[in-house]
Amino acid sequence: MNNYRHPFDSSKWGRIRKFLVSAGVLEEKRVVEPKEASKDDLLVVHSEKYLNSLKSSVTVASIVEVPPVAMLPNCLVEQKVLHPFRKQVGGSILAGKLAKERGWAINVGGGFHHCSAGKGGGFCVYADISLCIHFAFVWLNISRVMIIDLDAHQGNGHETDFAGDNRVYILDMYNPEIYPFDFAARRYIDQKVEVVSGTSTQDYLQKLDKALEVAGNRFTPELVVYNAGTDILDGDPLGRLRISPDGIIERDEKVFAFARDRNVPLLMLTSGGYMKSSARVIADSIINLTKKKLIDMTAEDSTENTTGSSKCSAL
Repeated sequence: MNNYRHPFDSSKWGRIRKFLVSAGVLEEKRVVEPKEASKDDLLVVHSEKYLNSLKSSVTVASIVEVPPVAMLPNCLVEQKVLHPFRKQVGGSILAGKLAKERGWAINVGGGFHHCSAGKGGGFCVYADISLCIHFAFVWLNISRVMIIDLDAHQGNGHETDFAGDNRVYILDMYNPEIYPFDFAARRYIDQKVEVVSGTSTQDYLQKLDKALEVAGNRFTPELVVYNAGTDILDGDPLGRLRISPDGIIERDEKVFAFARDRNVPLLMLTSGGYMKSSARVIADSIINLTKKKLIDMTAEDSTENTTGSSKCSAL
């Protein structure tokens, strides 16, 4: 699908897992398949009307920004597009549970932050961030969640869903010069940090340090949902920022340290990233987190990993 309008690398998730296995960080035998999010799961956030709209191939093509999808029979769209997305949503929900139990979890996938309860867009069909937070409220006895959205794009989906909800604090650090230009949703960002096209690694990390300090003073979360898009990488065709691979690694380290220092469980989603190099950078970042002892991939109670045919994993 990445040969058309949307340049998403659909092999990214599987390659991340392969890099981790080859590096000896992740044991293949510990990788298991997540359950697909059911219709009842999706209805926790989405309306019946929205889910029914996905029976139109034209609608799905518009959301994923791949025009040829509109010409496929919906049964194929269901199998090749919607099913993999639902597997990733299932991974996000499972990762929330693992984060609460074990202190951290990484869904190597997910992070569909442009989708809200009633509207998809920007390659985001289901609102997995909103879903995993609602499941945390209902099933995990969590009442205060901080979203740290460091994808290059504004997370207008979860901002719309949690507008005015004081249980959720949103720190969104994004490029205001690119999609989605959702000015209405920007009003619901608790802490808005805008980084314009061309922002360098040093400037970015300085702004992040300040932003995390402010967030920590303003809000005391019981769970951090970290949307860790790699579309901030220098050369990414959509993000338009100039952050180095080492800058991504340092960024992730800062966010994990933020959660660890406050003894708060953290769920990481990999979100956007539109270059072949993204998978390697994400894997290198996870390896660095293990070296810095911010995560433990060897302890028996920290290594239930999930992956499916959609190539998503919850570590």
